[in-house]
Amino acid sequence: MVVVTPGTALEDLVIPPISRTTLALFAGASGDHHPIHIDLDVAKSAGLDDVFAHGMLSMAYLARLLTNAFPIEKIRSYKVRFAAITPVHGRPTCTGRVREVQDVGGERQATLDLTVTLADGTVTLAGEAVVAVD
Repeated sequence: MVVVTPGTALEDLVIPPISRTTLALFAGASGDHHPIHIDLDVAKSAGLDDVFAHGMLSMAYLARLLTNAFPIEKIRSYKVRFAAITPVHGRPTCTGRVREVQDVGGERQATLDLTVTLADGTVTLAGEAVVAVD
Protein backbone atom coordinates (compact mmCIF):
# COMPACT_ATOMS: atom_id res chain seq x y z
CA MET A 1 0.00 0.00 0.00
CA VAL A 2 1.18 3.50 -0.86
CA VAL A 3 1.49 6.28 1.72
CA VAL A 4 -0.85 8.87 0.25
CA THR A 5 -0.03 12.56 0.48
CA PRO A 6 0.05 15.19 -2.27
CA GLY A 7 3.14 14.69 -4.38
CA THR A 8 3.52 10.99 -3.55
CA ALA A 9 4.63 9.03 -6.63
CA LEU A 10 3.43 5.53 -7.36
CA GLU A 11 6.08 2.96 -8.25
CA ASP A 12 6.65 3.20 -12.01
CA LEU A 13 5.45 0.32 -14.15
CA VAL A 14 7.98 -0.28 -16.93
CA ILE A 15 6.56 -2.34 -19.77
CA PRO A 16 8.77 -4.48 -22.02
CA PRO A 17 8.91 -3.38 -25.67
CA ILE A 18 5.56 -3.92 -27.39
CA SER A 19 5.94 -6.92 -29.69
CA ARG A 20 3.81 -8.12 -32.59
CA THR A 21 2.91 -11.09 -30.41
CA THR A 22 1.64 -8.73 -27.70
CA LEU A 23 -0.53 -6.96 -30.30
CA ALA A 24 -1.94 -10.24 -31.62
CA LEU A 25 -2.67 -11.54 -28.13
CA PHE A 26 -4.34 -8.28 -27.10
CA ALA A 27 -6.43 -8.31 -30.29
CA GLY A 28 -7.66 -11.78 -29.38
CA ALA A 29 -8.30 -10.95 -25.74
CA SER A 30 -10.05 -7.65 -26.41
CA GLY A 31 -11.89 -8.58 -29.58
CA ASP A 32 -10.32 -5.56 -31.31
CA HIS A 33 -8.97 -7.09 -34.50
CA HIS A 34 -8.62 -3.81 -36.41
CA PRO A 35 -5.95 -4.65 -38.98
CA ILE A 36 -4.02 -1.42 -38.45
CA HIS A 37 -2.77 -3.00 -35.20
CA ILE A 38 -1.67 -6.33 -36.67
CA ASP A 39 -1.33 -6.11 -40.46
CA LEU A 40 1.76 -4.34 -41.78
CA ASP A 41 0.26 -3.94 -45.27
CA VAL A 42 -2.80 -2.15 -43.87
CA ALA A 43 -0.62 0.13 -41.74
CA LYS A 44 1.55 1.03 -44.74
CA SER A 45 -1.52 1.68 -46.89
CA ALA A 46 -2.57 4.22 -44.24
CA GLY A 47 0.78 6.00 -44.59
CA LEU A 48 2.37 4.52 -41.48
CA ASP A 49 5.74 2.82 -41.21
CA ASP A 50 4.38 -0.07 -39.17
CA VAL A 51 1.50 -1.27 -37.00
CA PHE A 52 0.92 0.30 -33.61
CA ALA A 53 -0.53 -0.71 -30.26
CA HIS A 54 -4.18 -0.46 -29.38
CA GLY A 55 -4.89 2.59 -27.23
CA MET A 56 -6.80 0.34 -24.86
CA LEU A 57 -3.64 -1.74 -24.32
CA SER A 58 -1.92 1.35 -22.90
CA MET A 59 -5.01 2.07 -20.83
CA ALA A 60 -4.86 -1.48 -19.45
CA TYR A 61 -1.20 -1.07 -18.51
CA LEU A 62 -2.03 2.18 -16.76
CA ALA A 63 -4.85 0.42 -14.88
CA ARG A 64 -2.30 -2.21 -13.79
CA LEU A 65 -0.16 0.59 -12.31
CA LEU A 66 -3.21 1.75 -10.39
CA THR A 67 -4.24 -1.69 -9.13
CA ASN A 68 -0.64 -2.48 -8.15
CA ALA A 69 -0.90 0.42 -5.70
CA PHE A 70 -4.57 0.27 -4.62
CA PRO A 71 -7.13 -2.52 -4.25
CA ILE A 72 -9.62 -2.42 -7.12
CA GLU A 73 -12.53 -1.84 -4.74
CA LYS A 74 -10.91 1.48 -3.71
CA ILE A 75 -10.98 2.92 -7.24
CA ARG A 76 -13.75 5.49 -7.58
CA SER A 77 -13.01 6.76 -11.09
CA TYR A 78 -10.50 6.29 -13.88
CA LYS A 79 -10.32 8.27 -17.12
CA VAL A 80 -7.74 8.88 -19.79
CA ARG A 81 -7.04 10.91 -22.90
CA PHE A 82 -5.21 9.29 -25.79
CA ALA A 83 -2.38 11.61 -26.88
CA ALA A 84 -0.13 9.66 -29.29
CA ILE A 85 0.32 6.18 -30.73
CA THR A 86 2.55 3.53 -29.22
CA PRO A 87 4.59 2.00 -32.04
CA VAL A 88 5.47 -1.65 -32.23
CA HIS A 89 8.68 -2.06 -30.19
CA GLY A 90 7.78 1.04 -28.16
CA ARG A 91 8.74 0.91 -24.46
CA PRO A 92 5.97 2.42 -22.35
CA THR A 93 6.45 3.48 -18.75
CA CYS A 94 3.38 4.13 -16.60
CA THR A 95 3.62 6.71 -13.85
CA GLY A 96 1.29 8.19 -11.27
CA ARG A 97 1.45 10.95 -8.72
CA VAL A 98 -1.01 12.09 -6.05
CA ARG A 99 -2.33 15.54 -6.95
CA GLU A 100 -4.55 16.07 -3.91
CA VAL A 101 -6.22 14.35 -1.00
CA GLN A 102 -9.60 15.49 0.23
CA ASP A 103 -12.66 14.40 2.17
CA VAL A 104 -15.60 13.61 -0.11
CA GLY A 105 -18.84 12.67 1.59
CA GLY A 106 -17.01 11.34 4.64
CA GLU A 107 -14.51 9.32 2.58
CA ARG A 108 -10.86 10.31 2.23
CA GLN A 109 -10.06 10.31 -1.49
CA ALA A 110 -6.88 10.92 -3.47
CA THR A 111 -6.83 12.26 -7.00
CA LEU A 112 -3.90 10.94 -9.03
CA ASP A 113 -2.37 12.19 -12.26
CA LEU A 114 -1.46 9.26 -14.51
CA THR A 115 0.77 9.12 -17.59
CA VAL A 116 2.11 6.62 -20.10
CA THR A 117 5.37 7.81 -21.65
CA LEU A 118 7.64 6.24 -24.26
CA ALA A 119 11.43 6.05 -23.88
CA ASP A 120 11.83 9.12 -26.14
CA GLY A 121 9.59 11.21 -23.85
CA THR A 122 6.42 11.02 -25.94
CA VAL A 123 3.32 10.98 -23.76
CA THR A 124 0.88 8.51 -25.28
CA LEU A 125 -1.78 8.57 -22.58
CA ALA A 126 -2.66 11.04 -19.85
CA GLY A 127 -5.34 10.53 -17.25
CA GLU A 128 -6.48 10.67 -13.72
CA ALA A 129 -7.98 8.43 -11.12
CA VAL A 130 -9.72 8.94 -7.82
CA VAL A 131 -9.14 6.33 -5.13
CA ALA A 132 -10.40 5.93 -1.59
CA VAL A 133 -7.56 5.96 0.93
CA ASP A 134 -7.27 5.27 4.64
